[in-house]
Amino acid sequence: MVEDKASSAGKDDGAARECNLLKLYVKGVSFEAPAVPGILFGHEQPVLQFDVSSTYKLSAEASAKLEEVYAVDVRVTVQALAGDRTLFLIEVEQGGLFELVGYAADDKDAILRTKAPEMLYPYARELVSSLVGRAGFPRLQLKPFDFEKGYVRAMQEYRDAMAESASKA
Repeated sequence: MVEDKASSAGKDDGAARECNLLKLYVKGVSFEAPAVPGILFGHEQPVLQFDVSSTYKLSAEASAKLEEVYAVDVRVTVQALAGDRTLFLIEVEQGGLFELVGYAADDKDAILRTKAPEMLYPYARELVSSLVGRAGFPRLQLKPFDFEKGYVRAMQEYRDAMAESASKA
């Protein structure tokens, strides 16, 4: 459970705002290492390609039993290339069910695109690291990902596109 006491301190009602992780689950895992085991005995320095994204939606099933519950998914894709050979390709989709308490409707989108994925990402990182190690490669520890910065960038791109569209009309 994460409480946002600093943000709620300025509100008149004084109600605490919470982003509660109710359930954690793995939605999907894909691991391919087409050149194993031969590639384990030497290859050039690999180049890693990394992508992370997140999505959310209202979970009708969970919301029927509780208040508003959102399913949030974080997708991490990692590909290691050595020259023209793929060492491995991993896609992990880590999910969680979140209950938001005390947030205004306008704030929910930001929370579900920043705080919720930040809670799920360490689990996805650990799963990627474990899969790489189990395949015989040296352990891989992915760097932290700043979902807040990604959200701010996406919102700015959206505003720029809307302004450009309006100027053309």
